[in-house]
Amino acid sequence: MAKRSAKRNLPSARKARGQASVSVSAPAPALPSGPRPAPAASTARAVVAAPSGGGAKLTVRFYCQGIGDCHLLKFTKDDGGDFWMLIDCGIHSSITGGPAKMGQIVDDIATLTPRLDVIVLTHEHWDHNSAFFTARDKFKQFTVGEIWLGWTENPSDPQARQLDKFKAGAVNALQQANKRLQGLREPGPHLAALQDGLQAVMGFNFGVQGEKVRDARDAAVNLTSPNNRRYLEPTTPPFSIPGLGKTLRIYVLGPPRDAAMLGITERPAEMYGIAAAGGWPIATVLGNALATEAGALQPGQDMTAPFNPEDGLDLKSARSRRNRRSDEQAKATAQFLHDYYDGPARLEPAAKPAGKKRRAARDSKRTDQKWRRIDQDWLGVSSDLAIQLDDRTNNSSLVLAFEFLESKRVVLFVGDAQVGNWLSWQNVKWTVDDKTVTGPDLLARTVFYKVGHHGSQNATLKQHGLELMKNTDLAAFIPTNAKDALKVKWGAMPFVPILDDLNTRANKRVVRADDAWLALPAGNPQFSVPSGAIKALSHDPSGNGLWVQMDIAVG
Repeated sequence: MAKRSAKRNLPSARKARGQASVSVSAPAPALPSGPRPAPAASTARAVVAAPSGGGAKLTVRFYCQGIGDCHLLKFTKDDGGDFWMLIDCGIHSSITGGPAKMGQIVDDIATLTPRLDVIVLTHEHWDHNSAFFTARDKFKQFTVGEIWLGWTENPSDPQARQLDKFKAGAVNALQQANKRLQGLREPGPHLAALQDGLQAVMGFNFGVQGEKVRDARDAAVNLTSPNNRRYLEPTTPPFSIPGLGKTLRIYVLGPPRDAAMLGITERPAEMYGIAAAGGWPIATVLGNALATEAGALQPGQDMTAPFNPEDGLDLKSARSRRNRRSDEQAKATAQFLHDYYDGPARLEPAAKPAGKKRRAARDSKRTDQKWRRIDQDWLGVSSDLAIQLDDRTNNSSLVLAFEFLESKRVVLFVGDAQVGNWLSWQNVKWTVDDKTVTGPDLLARTVFYKVGHHGSQNATLKQHGLELMKNTDLAAFIPTNAKDALKVKWGAMPFVPILDDLNTRANKRVVRADDAWLALPAGNPQFSVPSGAIKALSHDPSGNGLWVQMDIAVG
């Protein structure tokens, strides 16, 4: 299923939210607690020692489950204590043994800390949230301080409710379309490919047993009280974590409020070697068509139908009239359908060889006329809807930039942000200590980048992305698995041009979750350590390649 750009029919963003511009003064404030949409941080500290690299201001354990994100961050507080933050925890439903692997990851987290001061949920996709559902009993053993989410997940936000309505309608229509495709006896190559692609995209929204991604998100959110749930957006003033006011400032780059930006998923000038195509919001149209066919909606009630219900003849009815009493036109129509679409093709009789009396067997390949039929092709629009759902959810990713005050270095976690989210950072700015800080400024100071959407072609921008990351110490991690991506027919993931440019800009300091050396107890990366932003590096000594851990040079 090819990626396409699509326009979203969301309410226009209020003008005041078109560009984030706020003023703060240092030291970075820790936001107060309370039930409000602005962020706050938990006040309690972790009680277990750091996993390794004592003295590092930031240590990150990246888990390597494949197509999925799970990152455990340990910040060293001003008094020497530890602050633990978990960013996402999930795996795509197509991965064999995914729930068991995520259970191992949660067990590993528990060996490091019994407390998670903050859980960040970047966006509502199964490969980022699944473990909160499949390993929910394990997560209940942790003490959780706060949950941070994007404004798009706030049930009290009118614009978020509109987006949620679109997502719910799209998921429902796609479920019905998928069932219809599964029920086709001989779908043909086109519809078979559509079914494969649809199931791959639906894997971001459902677990292997049909669990909904909303169940996983809610399981995570319910690990703490409503007063400790924070909904963040670019207008949120830069803030710190209690105990880290002298060390750290956090900026929220996305998701954007501009509905147009949420809908931009491709832009050729910003992407690595791929062009864009059009799309449109079709959840209602597809849902109505399926409901009409199932009898849940009368033809005259479908206001999205292209023709009036009295025009034409119902296909099922027409096929049933060939051998029944009916008017001559209906019978002729039914006969035409049989002769040229449903029945075997009429072949000109071949000349009989001399002396041959036996009748030759009919060649079914020559007489089969299914290739003429298009009565199921309308289901093809579900591919556009699936892509719209996937892309808009990715574009709603919560994007956090962690600035270390002494060095001004930045560590960037982007979730699965796609083109529109990235472009919106160009217009974001804050005033800090009478100085203007902008999105491009934060990118220029980025020394570590968690690559978005497993390295796919439209989740890392070129001109307004990598080309702005000019720090010579740049390093990156890609949560990806090329074999798994091919298995679900996504093509190249990570996208080779992005990988090549990233390796060049980071001087090969790029670690992938599927790097072969991670499965070797004595394996080593393609660069020496320490190097650039990576002060120290270790990985799972068991040979299972479950994690890789880095001390980030941010001091």
